[in-house]
Amino acid sequence: MRMIIWLLLVSMVAVLSATVLGANDGLVTIFWSSWRVDFSLNFFLLLLGLALFLSYLLIAGFDDLRKLPNQAKQWRANQSSKAAQSALREAISLYLAARYARASKEAQKAIRIQSESNEAKHPANLTALSYMLSATSLHRLRDRKKRDDHLQQALELARSSDELKPLEEGVYLLRAEFAIDDHMPERALQELASLPAGVARRTQALRLKLNAARMANQPLEALRTARLLAKHQGFSASVAENLLRSLVQNFLNASRDKEQLLTAWQQLEKHEQTDPFIASDAAVLMTQFGQPDIARSWLMPLLHGIENQNPDVTQAITHALRASLSGLEAHWLPLLDKAEQSAYRVPSLALCLGLAFKERQLWGKAKIFLLSAANDLSLSKDGQRMAWTGLAELAEIEQISEASVKYWKAAATLERPSK
Repeated sequence: MRMIIWLLLVSMVAVLSATVLGANDGLVTIFWSSWRVDFSLNFFLLLLGLALFLSYLLIAGFDDLRKLPNQAKQWRANQSSKAAQSALREAISLYLAARYARASKEAQKAIRIQSESNEAKHPANLTALSYMLSATSLHRLRDRKKRDDHLQQALELARSSDELKPLEEGVYLLRAEFAIDDHMPERALQELASLPAGVARRTQALRLKLNAARMANQPLEALRTARLLAKHQGFSASVAENLLRSLVQNFLNASRDKEQLLTAWQQLEKHEQTDPFIASDAAVLMTQFGQPDIARSWLMPLLHGIENQNPDVTQAITHALRASLSGLEAHWLPLLDKAEQSAYRVPSLALCLGLAFKERQLWGKAKIFLLSAANDLSLSKDGQRMAWTGLAELAEIEQISEASVKYWKAAATLERPSK
């Protein structure tokens, strides 16, 4: 189809030329001094077109010749840019392959090419990236001085333009990461504090802040950061739960007296206060500070439905309650009565109830549950010993010396007394 169109166009031009130039009746005469030259009109037009075409070629040739130095300069600049980018790509490949010494050399080669190139003005982000990659490789090689120098160079380049703001933020994050690796958590926290609020809430920044806060022994700051990470889904659900629980326990354990512990408890979120493991640890700690009544108030909400909890949760709650039974109030009795039916299936709960009834001087109930716990081999040896000891004390109160000796012996040997 294209060939047919071209043939039609050529035919049209041929017909038009034959129509216009076929007669050739025109005459062009040029007078120059005593000379006279006659041309047919067609020949004159042909010469005029040829002269214009040659003039165009001559002017275009001079123009290309004039541009030749600039083109050579641009070619050298392109070659320099390609060499720098090639070195940077090679440095990235070597870094990912854990060949840090060679990666650093290639990154520095890219920097050198860009600094020595007079023809090319390399983008600032390319140079900054080269410095950052070199610094990261040097960090792996433990060359801290040169690493910090290259990071400072990258930071100065990043500050030169608003378009390079992400690189500036990247430098601060790298500084914080390097400070953590160097066991300088305070410096890492300072670097992170210099970030804008939006950047500081990014997952990577929060991870670095969490590590720095834990390393700097700042449990409250670490806990707040971990809460943000969990909110932003920086961890899986199970990991977040275990991590937050561990951080809360560290935060509570940092308390030195009951006032500090009360203040720390009030800073916890509601779901943290109702976590069985957290509340149990806090209750044990408060009991050690001489406030078992406060410890029991923290444990009371956890006793509802304790029979449906898994063994680990039940063990944690009952352990904390056993430690805080001193001065048990009467209003606890209805709650303990509700747990009686479940206690026969849960030895740790039976032990706890037996000791609680013993504290309230309900000797009969106490003996029933203590015997149940003492004879349950699934209970830990410490729990069994505690049950036999409680039975021996009850026998002494009732002045049954034979039973008292039998129970004390069982507590010492952890063997069942003969019936």
